[in-house]
Amino acid sequence: MISKAFTYKAMAWLSAALMMISGETSMASSLRLEEPSVFAGQWQATLSTRDDDREAQKQQDKPSNTCLIDLESNQTLGKGADCLGAWLEQAPIGWFPDPDGLSITGKEGSRIQFFSRQRDGLYLTTLKSGLVITLERAAQ
Repeated sequence: MISKAFTYKAMAWLSAALMMISGETSMASSLRLEEPSVFAGQWQATLSTRDDDREAQKQQDKPSNTCLIDLESNQTLGKGADCLGAWLEQAPIGWFPDPDGLSITGKEGSRIQFFSRQRDGLYLTTLKSGLVITLERAAQ
């Protein structure tokens, strides 16, 4: 009788452990970390309010609301970093990929802004002010 109770208890623990392990594996495989080379290149950043239509905003002639930013292959920001920095209120220095987006870093290397992935080539962040920055791969 005691050996059966021990076996049932051991089976319950083993089943729970296997479910946890298989759950972690399936979650980890759903988000993949892209190589930095996937992001390197020129991106267009657009500053807008939540209600602005992204396509209409791109067609307007407001240079202060758009800027081209170079994400360098060495994970630093090139041309356009000062424009993005004006919106972020901190000087952006670098970047790194996240499984669910893209992070912009400051001079200490810590994240100052996270852009969530909407689809391939389109990332979005909302600033504390409520303004939205859309980061979209520039047409090549």
